[in-house]
Amino acid sequence: MPAVSHFAKPAQWSHYLRAVVDIAFPAHSIRVTAGPSDGGVPSLPYPFNGVHSIHIVTAFNPGGRSTSVRANLRAQHELLHNIGLNGLQWWPAVGGDLAGTHAEISAAIVGMDDAQARDLGRRFGQDAVFAWSPTAWRLLACTDAAHDTVIADWHAALLTLASRRGSQLSVA
Repeated sequence: MPAVSHFAKPAQWSHYLRAVVDIAFPAHSIRVTAGPSDGGVPSLPYPFNGVHSIHIVTAFNPGGRSTSVRANLRAQHELLHNIGLNGLQWWPAVGGDLAGTHAEISAAIVGMDDAQARDLGRRFGQDAVFAWSPTAWRLLACTDAAHDTVIADWHAALLTLASRRGSQLSVA
């Protein structure tokens, strides 16, 4: 096994940097994207006081390789079971590209620190996980923290029924 210092960013890294994440909270759904909104002020406030970060983790397509729907759903079920065993609060999420041509069912989780989120992503073969806090939208490398990418600004907007990615938010 190569030393951690030999970690190379996955070919998909640039796609991860441009990803959007839809989160289905009980009262509303939102889309979080990297980048400023109207001068860098998010259109919605961070949803929770006292929560340092919400981590977005998926079990879909380990290692950035396309996997069958059946294998992805089985792995995602195992991820959600693991989250439940640890007593963590989570909401259904979908991460993907802005156009909606690629989407992966995910979980938006509270109650973990970055190291725990990386470990969870690594256990499910992920290159990276997202961390959303009041001050930053971050891409955390699961293999080597030195390759984390801090995207200082974020934008969150309410999703309307027309802007949701189909029924994917309800699958969990």
